[in-house]
Amino acid sequence: MKKETAYTILLAPGGWLLRLLALLPLRALFVLSDLLAPFVYHIVRYRRKIVRKNLRNSFPEKSAKEIRRIEHRFYRHFCDYFFETVKLLHISDNEMRRRMKFIHAERIENALNSGRSVIMMLGHYGNWEYISSISLWLHAPNADLGQIYRPLKNAWADRLFLKIRSRFGLASIPKSDTLRALLATRAAGRVSGTGFIADQTPSPANIHHRTTFLHQDTPILTGGETIAKKLDFAVMYFDVEKVKRGYYTATIREIAMNPRECPDYEISDRYIALMEQTILRAPEYWLWSHNRWKHNRQTE
Repeated sequence: MKKETAYTILLAPGGWLLRLLALLPLRALFVLSDLLAPFVYHIVRYRRKIVRKNLRNSFPEKSAKEIRRIEHRFYRHFCDYFFETVKLLHISDNEMRRRMKFIHAERIENALNSGRSVIMMLGHYGNWEYISSISLWLHAPNADLGQIYRPLKNAWADRLFLKIRSRFGLASIPKSDTLRALLATRAAGRVSGTGFIADQTPSPANIHHRTTFLHQDTPILTGGETIAKKLDFAVMYFDVEKVKRGYYTATIREIAMNPRECPDYEISDRYIALMEQTILRAPEYWLWSHNRWKHNRQTE
């Protein structure tokens, strides 16, 4: 399946229906999520083979029953994620602040207000779309806030997600334009706070470093580290927890305040170790349906 299949399956009804759904309170949307989850799991069987393989390889110590339990919880959360994201089309700032809290957001704010740009690293954990509400927690008038994204091949889905991700004022920067955009911000005399979701699989041409992640030899993205060292940006991590249905926290943790002092790939290794800790705490909230381990050493 192509990468955007998850979106095109769930977004098939069209924009008018999604906008109507967004008017409903989340408690009503969660009723729909409860109805959708068995359909996605049993009928569509969305990427079940990949999910199960990833879970088995990541938790070799767990029994088949334990793996199946995590698998079921993942699909329930995946459907919650969809309806939570739809709700972003029609949600107030006050409700968003209640549902997505940032602990130690002042670490980012202080860096930005002291003239340091920040790379904010996170993963596909919890509801990563909610992270764009970080702008509601920061007062940094000289900062441009943004997030790096991979454009979806489906134009309709791409436009929708750009709308959702700009809801709280963050700019969406295509991956291919990352360095150019950050240099332009600096040339304009401004600092930047930029989100990097860095737990995807790099393309074979962009595999420069491997590490052990969830018991597996894993190629990891190093673009965030490369830019941080090149431009001397501080690097921080968003440690996300799902508090309860529809509510999350993200604790801001420092990875590297002086990245040029770090040996090559140390920043990337620190990030992946933190990401692993986040996943192990409650594995059902990570995006297991992505084929992250498709590039082994033999396929490179």
